[in-house]
Amino acid sequence: MKKLVLLSMVFVLSLAGLSQAQEQAATTASVSAPVAVAKPSAYNFGDFRSTTLTTKAWKALADKNLDAVLVYTNKCLELYAEKARVMQAGLKEYPAGDEQKVFSFWALNDVATCVFIQGEAYRQAGKMEDAKQAFNRVVSDFSFGQAYDPANKAFWKPADAAKEKLDMIKKGLNLDFGDMSSSAISTKAWEALAKKDLDGVQAYVNKNIELYGARAREMQASLKEFPWESQEKIYSFWALNDVGTSLFILGQAYRNAGKNVEALTIFKQLAKEYGYSQCWDTQGWFWKPAEAAEQQIIELEAVK
Repeated sequence: MKKLVLLSMVFVLSLAGLSQAQEQAATTASVSAPVAVAKPSAYNFGDFRSTTLTTKAWKALADKNLDAVLVYTNKCLELYAEKARVMQAGLKEYPAGDEQKVFSFWALNDVATCVFIQGEAYRQAGKMEDAKQAFNRVVSDFSFGQAYDPANKAFWKPADAAKEKLDMIKKGLNLDFGDMSSSAISTKAWEALAKKDLDGVQAYVNKNIELYGARAREMQASLKEFPWESQEKIYSFWALNDVGTSLFILGQAYRNAGKNVEALTIFKQLAKEYGYSQCWDTQGWFWKPAEAAEQQIIELEAVK
């Protein structure tokens, strides 16, 4: 697993190949009723491309700068929302296939991501009505957009994430999935375990499995032994490592809560489905969640 303490903020964005049409779009604004915020004259929009504006919006969100988030996301909407709507209207399902096929819907991807970022910025600022409006807009207007995580080389769906955020708001939950990367979610699960927050652990682990479980199983199936050649080689199995580690965290959380039956089920699932996962210890070495789970299974079965 990548270091549990994140080495760097991974900006999740749609890195679409920039076509001539996109460059022209930067000079022909299509107004989409952006939210009024402070004058943007003090902000640097770079080359005005949708991917640049999305990156700046993610950075502003990480800095908890709501005004900057709104300036960058509204600029992206102003320039590219109309193109995004055209792309959305031409789809009946999520684009699939190779990465370039998904990237070809660059405007839809980046606009959907920007509106999601708006919602999350509002949510973190406690402006729940504004947050709900933004999340609902992702779902209603840009539902087929996809965001790309360059570190994990995987796509996630802003509309699905927006639905989850809406459900969290409805239930009064305050969970933060960070940049939606597997390593960020795993770190949140560790933090919830330390706080003895079983509900939080469950939410974070379930999110990792939802987003990355299938990829983790593919990686597991490709192996006949633990990767060992180098740190980079081990890290290349990021989904397997993070999902396996997340399941270990969940099993430990159940055991800490006295839910031994649930803990045993999770530890057995980890050993069976994600046996070659590895987890980086910040002291400088890797440990194997499945082997740790097998020891937990022995202990739990001994007290039945």
